[in-house]
Amino acid sequence: MILDYEPGDKVTNPNNKDWGIGQVQSIINGKVTVNFENVGKKVVNSNLINLEKLSNKKDIK
Repeated sequence: MILDYEPGDKVTNPNNKDWGIGQVQSIINGKVTVNFENVGKKVVNSNLINLEKLSNKKDIK
């Protein structure tokens, strides 16, 4: 699987929008550690959840 984000990128979890914007911390074996503004660090299985990368500044509030 090819992920379109890397450490430092801003993402959201489409299944949990209330988590807010998160910053990717690490990606190891399909497990993505993200520090979300509203819930702190979460480990997301990229095989089950497709995080949405915020690609331009208008996406980041």
